[in-house]
Amino acid sequence: MTHSKASKKDKPYGGSIDLTRLFGSNTEELAPTEPSELKNFLPLAQIHRKPEQVRRYFDPQKMEQLTASVREYGILENLLVRSMPGKPREYELIAGERRYRAAQGAGLTEVPATILELSDQQALQITLVENLQREDLNPVEETEGILQLLAIRLELSVQEVVSLLYRMQNESTRNLNHNVVVQEEEVIEEVFNALGRMSWQSFVKHRLPLRNLPEEVLEALQQGKIEYTKAQTIGRVKDEGQRQELLQAAIAQDLSIRDIRDRIKQLSQSQNAIAQPSDYLKRFNAVSRQLKKTNAWEDHEKRDRLETLLKEIEDLVK
Repeated sequence: MTHSKASKKDKPYGGSIDLTRLFGSNTEELAPTEPSELKNFLPLAQIHRKPEQVRRYFDPQKMEQLTASVREYGILENLLVRSMPGKPREYELIAGERRYRAAQGAGLTEVPATILELSDQQALQITLVENLQREDLNPVEETEGILQLLAIRLELSVQEVVSLLYRMQNESTRNLNHNVVVQEEEVIEEVFNALGRMSWQSFVKHRLPLRNLPEEVLEALQQGKIEYTKAQTIGRVKDEGQRQELLQAAIAQDLSIRDIRDRIKQLSQSQNAIAQPSDYLKRFNAVSRQLKKTNAWEDHEKRDRLETLLKEIEDLVK
């Protein structure tokens, strides 16, 4: 099986995604019906957001602009919803959360919507694909969306998918015995080829580590204040105070990745320059051994000086 090279231009997938390669012959079922056939104005209060929505962050300024537009012109594009099983006249939002939030902000009581009859899996697939095709998708949202897509295709939990990807990486880089099921690897290759932007190897190397970033770095990344490569680099700084200071400087001064690495190097050199307790003990023991060999004790002047120094040391460690 051939593996595509990781692109240096890894970024969110905004744009067209090959749905046929993602979902096979079921794409007809996933495609929304023509809006004119199922166009409805639904009470906003009867539409409910999905709790597992991939999108977590909405830029306040852009949301304010959209809300102002909705207040003046209304909702120009239908929201996509499905009927909620067992709950008559209640609907789950599948696509269009920004418009949904803007409608709330503008005080609308009803919105235009296209109603689809979908299974849980179909609804989640459409939501994920809709999100992955957004131009403003941030790398954290993108990573979670891809993992959920893989989880659907492989019928595994997200954590099992993560473990599988790391196992594949381990076998690939260390030339170990091929223990990953070939069918699972083929599905993963299919998904990344359909998404059309990066290989699974690049995803494992550059995107999965984002899930473990320190909270403040992750938040800055989600809000679009810093690029993911810079976030990864800053996230490696272990000292919390130094990390936060570097993060703030990187945002305020728009530091390049090279600038950030230089500052981390300076921090490391400064830290290494501070002697550790073990270093002092080594030096003290070396001096003690030397004192046993010297005749300094026979010299009254030297002995008085040593007495004074020893007394100072004893006072220091009390």
